[in-house]
Amino acid sequence: MCMRPARGSIGGMIEVRELTKDYGDQHAVNRLSFTAHPGVVTGFLGPNGSGKSTTMRLILGLDAPTAGTALVNGQRCATIDRPMHTVGALLDASAVPGGRTAADHLRSLASGNGIGRRRVDEVLDESGLSAVAGKRIGEFSLGMRQRLGIAGALLGDPGVLLFDEPANGLDPDGAEWIRALMRSLAAQGRTVLVSSCDLSEMALTADQLLFVDRGELITEVSTWELAERLRRDVFVRSPRRSGLTRVLTGMGATVLAEPGGGLSVTGMAAWRIASAAAAHYIPLQELTPRNASLEDVFRAIWPAAGHII
Repeated sequence: MCMRPARGSIGGMIEVRELTKDYGDQHAVNRLSFTAHPGVVTGFLGPNGSGKSTTMRLILGLDAPTAGTALVNGQRCATIDRPMHTVGALLDASAVPGGRTAADHLRSLASGNGIGRRRVDEVLDESGLSAVAGKRIGEFSLGMRQRLGIAGALLGDPGVLLFDEPANGLDPDGAEWIRALMRSLAAQGRTVLVSSCDLSEMALTADQLLFVDRGELITEVSTWELAERLRRDVFVRSPRRSGLTRVLTGMGATVLAEPGGGLSVTGMAAWRIASAAAAHYIPLQELTPRNASLEDVFRAIWPAAGHII
């Protein structure tokens, strides 16, 4: 991944404050507030219709809010001169004229933002599209259109990037590529906001997770905190079950007998259990950390929408 550091826009933030968008009597976004920071991949999670795409359009100034503010680097996007140098976005990869070639499409975007042709070649290479640069977009697969949309987002070398469901239509290699790209962008100090309805994908990609539903923020949690919530217990099997139980409970663990002769141990990591058993010459036949499923955690955070994973 050969991405150069962003220019002067490094260090920018996305700041959303009490953002509201109404369509008639329906709240698409309802008093939503959050901050996406530089150097962080912020995952924006919610079911279809939860307000993720509308929020991104409001941040980019493509729609006007009913109330509240959405700022990039302290400014509304509509007031930024040559905005592609400050913020890049992939919203709808299908909303591109099919009769143009990939290179012509990017050159058209570049010419309106003072971006040279050399940069077009760079983003085509970075997005894996150099070999099909002269191909008409109408012949592209969905995954190739996604890559082209990402190339367009990178074109101005911005410090702030928004991606709406970027892995949609990508094969496993493509999904791994976009994960690595987003992590690389954040590592350079850029601000990356990425929406998805797939928690398992975001758990592999994001540093911070925002959960939204019906246009409202449900909770905010770091990926590390999510991993902690996934921890459940350690399953242990030993021919000296009673002796091991006494040792582990004496060290503060909670130990419960399970059918079939095994033990469920909570409050102690697997390596500590192994060390304690070895110190007391207690043989172990099995030592298996067990985690809650992503679905279980998702339902605990978001009871009405846990089925969408």
